[in-house]
Amino acid sequence: MRQDHLDGLITFIAVAEEKGFSAASVKLGISPSAVSQSIRALEQRLGLVLFNRTTRSVSLTEIGERYLERVQPALEQLTSASQELGREADHPAGMLRLNVPRAAYLIVLQPMLRRFLQAYPEISLEIRAENMLVDIVSQGFDAGIRFGELVEKDMVAVPVGPALQIHVIASPGYLERNGTPAHPRELLNHNCIGFRHTTSGQIERWDFARGDEVLSLQIKGRMIVNDSEILVRAALDGLGIAYMINGYIDPLIEQGQLVRLLPEWSPDFPSLHLYYPDRRRVPGKLRAMIDFLRAEREGAPQTRWTPL
Repeated sequence: MRQDHLDGLITFIAVAEEKGFSAASVKLGISPSAVSQSIRALEQRLGLVLFNRTTRSVSLTEIGERYLERVQPALEQLTSASQELGREADHPAGMLRLNVPRAAYLIVLQPMLRRFLQAYPEISLEIRAENMLVDIVSQGFDAGIRFGELVEKDMVAVPVGPALQIHVIASPGYLERNGTPAHPRELLNHNCIGFRHTTSGQIERWDFARGDEVLSLQIKGRMIVNDSEILVRAALDGLGIAYMINGYIDPLIEQGQLVRLLPEWSPDFPSLHLYYPDRRRVPGKLRAMIDFLRAEREGAPQTRWTPL
């Protein structure tokens, strides 16, 4: 369909409903000559006579009545669709699709999702949890969440979630059996749980910093995992010492189920960012999520995580 096929339809319906060019011009807020010109152009484009015209009245021809029966419902649907989408700014609605790593779900999304869904009852969520980077545009996602250094430069990125720092953690039972390391190098004599990154396939090195002193250790242990929740569970079960960011482990430390080791050696970690492709075309459902997460970050709420 060419764009000019839609030209004049609103004027045509207005003239048909008002049964006159002058009345239609008042309804549309344009001059009678503009109405007449628009109808004339529509008739010439269609090759049809849509109205019978006299000096006293205007009425639809038989073909004009048939044309009205066909185009009026279609135009009403277009108008309704535009109005519904226009209301989205004030009433965000629809399916919001997010692509996030598991850690981002546990740290950023899980603590606020119930309140977000209560605040926006017309928004539904589809969340795909995967650690590998994907093209969110080609795969139909509205946004993704990743650590800041992983976000492509052509994306709009918004920091979300708490400030992050590396934590070395172990269960009280493990420390009772094996002792508590006082220096990062002593970790080389402990059973440390390795983490293999899905994207690179490399086992994560444990980095430490205190003042000007910086260490990077290739730890050893009897267990390697590639999932952050399994890593936490293994530490809770006393299988070894784990190295990971804070966030959803904070309550476990507060409750004494895990013990934080070597806090003075803990380096900061890049924060999580929600990212999306274009600042100028942000749908209402995504804007609602961005504003909600910003408020959460500025309010610094306590992150809570309940072990499964």
